[in-house]
This record gives sequence, C-alpha cells and structure tokens, in this order.
Amino acid sequence: MAHIRFLDETCRDGQQSLWGMRMQAGQAYPVLPIIDKTGYSTISLAGSSLFEVLVRHCQEDPWAGFDLMMSQIRQTPVRGGIRSNGSVTFGFTPDCLMDLWMERLCVHGVRSWWIYDVLFNIDKMTRLAKLSKKYDCKVAGTMLFTLSPVHDDAFWADKAAKLAAIPEIDSLLLYDTGGVLDRERIKTLVPAIVANAGGKPVEMHSNNMLGQSAKAYCDAVEFGVSVLHTAARSMANGPSIPSIDAMVKNMEALGHTHDIDTSLLPPVSDHFRRVAKAAGYLHDQHYEYDVTSLTTQIPGGMMGTLRNQLIQQNMLDKLPVVLDEVAAVRRELGYPGMATPFAQLVGTLAVLNIVTGKRYSAVPDEVIQYAAGYYGEPPAPIDPEALDRIMSAPRAKDIVNNPPPQPDLAELKRQHGTEDEDELILRALVPAADIARMRKSGPPARDFPMLSSPELAQVEKLMRVATAPLVRLKTEGLEVAIKR
Repeated sequence: MAHIRFLDETCRDGQQSLWGMRMQAGQAYPVLPIIDKTGYSTISLAGSSLFEVLVRHCQEDPWAGFDLMMSQIRQTPVRGGIRSNGSVTFGFTPDCLMDLWMERLCVHGVRSWWIYDVLFNIDKMTRLAKLSKKYDCKVAGTMLFTLSPVHDDAFWADKAAKLAAIPEIDSLLLYDTGGVLDRERIKTLVPAIVANAGGKPVEMHSNNMLGQSAKAYCDAVEFGVSVLHTAARSMANGPSIPSIDAMVKNMEALGHTHDIDTSLLPPVSDHFRRVAKAAGYLHDQHYEYDVTSLTTQIPGGMMGTLRNQLIQQNMLDKLPVVLDEVAAVRRELGYPGMATPFAQLVGTLAVLNIVTGKRYSAVPDEVIQYAAGYYGEPPAPIDPEALDRIMSAPRAKDIVNNPPPQPDLAELKRQHGTEDEDELILRALVPAADIARMRKSGPPARDFPMLSSPELAQVEKLMRVATAPLVRLKTEGLEVAIKR
C-alpha cells in the first residue's frame, strides 16, 4: 500500500473550470486558513490568465488579491502555473517577461510550479525550472495528455525521460484536461512514465469531463502515481477535477494512507457552495459519459467559448457540426494537445470553417504561426492540403517573415512606461483602460456578501417579471426598489 499526497486545486482549476477564473480574493479569504491546515502537500493558486480575468472582468488588483490570500496560508507551499512561451495570449510572450512573471510570483510567495509546453520545448521548460530554484521552489514537469495515433506509450515515455533528466524538476505531472484516461490506457501508460521518471514522484490531474476521473485516479495509484489533484466537493467534478472527499474515501478503502484531516473538508465545501449560489456560479457539478469527447477532447472551459462564438453568430444549432469539425481540424494540424493555446486555436478555426462555409478561408494569425513552427514541432506532420491553405492566407507571408520579437526587460519597461515590475506585468497582460477601471474599484475585499435568503428569492422573481423602469414593493416584512 502507498502513502498518497493530495494537492488542492479548489482556488485554481476548480474555480477556473466552474467560475471562468472569476474568483476574487474575498471569496476564498475566509476559508484559506482551513485549507492550509487540512494536510495538502501543495495549494495551487496562481496563473497568468487568472490575473487577466481579475483585472478585465472583476476590476480587482490581482497582486493585492494574491497577497491577501497568501497572508492566510502559513504552512502549505503555494503553486503557480506557467506555460513556457506564453502568458495570457494565444500567441507568444517574450522570454524575459516569462522569467519576470515567475520571479515576481516567487517574490509574492509561490514556492511550487507546474511548467508546461504542449509541444515540449524542453529548453524553455528547463530555463524556467532553473530560474525557480533561485527561490527554492519545487517544480513539476508537466505532460499534457491527449489521445491520438501518435501519442502512444513510447511518445510519453520519451517525454517523461527528457523531463526527469532535468535536475531542477522534482516531479512529473500527468495532466489529462479532457478526462479521457481509463484503466485500459492507464495500465500501460503510467508504468511507462514511472519507469522513466528516475524515481521522481508522478502526479495526476484529470478534469472529470467524462465522469470517470475518480476511477482513473484509483487505477493510476495502483500503477505508481502518488500525488492526486482534487478540489473541495462543491468546486469539483463536471469540467473540474474529482473531489477530495471522494478520493480520500477511495484511497482509504483501497488501503492507502494520507495526511488529510477530513473534519476540515465540509466547512470549505459549504463556504464555496454559498459563494457560488450568491454569485450565480456553477457548483456541485456532475457530467455524464459522452463518447464524442474522445474525438474532440475539448477542455471544459473551451466548450463554453465555442458555444458563445456560435451564439454571437446565431448558429448555436451548428454546435454538433462544429464538434465534428474540431476533430477534423485537430487531425489535419498534426494532433496538437488540446490545451492552451491549441484548444483555442483548433476550436476557433473550426468555428470559422463552419461560419464562413468554406474551410480555411479565414485563418487566425496564431494558426499561421503554428504552421510556421513558431510554437515548436507538431506531434505529427500537418496535412499537406491544410498547410497549403494556411500558407495561402493573406497574412501568411508577413507572419512567416516576421518571427515573434524577443525584446529585453529594459526595452519592455520603456515600451510600457514603468519601472515597477508588478505593474509592468499587468500592462503587458491587459489594456491600460482595463487597469484604470480596476484602480478605481479600490482594494480587494476580505469577504463576499452571502446574499441568500427567502427575501432575496422574492426579489429575484420580481426582477424576472418586472418590465417597468422603476418598481417599488412594500410589504409588512420587505421593502425593495428596483431601477433599471
């Protein structure tokens, strides 16, 4: 039997998958001390896209909010996530800015990282891993799993060996964004990875898109995985990961040991459930098995993006056709892993193919960059006909002749007009107008109003039926005014 460690993803992937990365500091602040005492090996908390969303959509200073949350975590290492060659865009971020992003989060308290590159640019992953050691961080070298004819056990064993050979990498992370791993695949895949891990621990993260990730975790532990990524029950499952509640119970039933204080789990789950209800966010999700996910392998957050793109074109009824097109485009592009940025690139191109009615007639710049090799080498050769159409796009020649620039830090400071490195990162991530709106909103709150009561339910019903610009309602126990 094994000793299983658990990593908490409630405030990172849990809220990213269910809340669209809109978790503000005050929504987690009250229960972070409880999470800190629960017995997790690590708490995952930070990512560049989270910062962008907080600024643009929540008008909250992400640095101040991060510091507020960090003040509540005193004993458990906090993890940040980083893509080797990009922050929030689907394109490229200069190396010096990626280095700065890692350094500044380390200064603010991060002591663990998961570093990934869907196309495995090992040199860039190595550079960042080495940089993190300046702050004594632990590093998980990440393998973003995907199903395809070229992604066999030998492929993953080779990547595991290359990552494990990097001295600064402390563990390997098998990351299944589509939740497609089952026992049949795991029983050969995980032993191949473990055999090439050089004795380093193997972690597993599986978004429960098909409702089978908890079972996959149990199988993976049998074959050598020793760290599982979970979330509080109310923030788990569906597009999120399995719940800590279920996985602790499963591990105990299988005879394994752990460090989790289960008495601390209910208050955390209850808290986020109340916040989700008050904010109108998803909670307590469950997905049924959908075999089409095996061909599209679309991550949970990407499905919402596809739906929104089609709604804007009044073509939501075309979603099944788009999903078929996603599978076709992915095959033609050489089976890139369906994670950022390639899930977005494949999905957007598929939507454009259907909306325009002519395949590859509108090609995003990032797809041209991918075809030009700027992201790295595709897992399989790009279909020749698709490649010809991409490179015939009006922008192709200009993009091919102008590789992504690599300015130094001094140039970026001049370009963005600041010597403050935290501010520089914000200015590089989001437009100045969004930052200005954020500044006006004041400091992050330490709590979130739990507006849930019978009276609120009555007001919600009134809002749905009222059509007048001003409505006033006064009863013996309630007085409310609604103004549009």
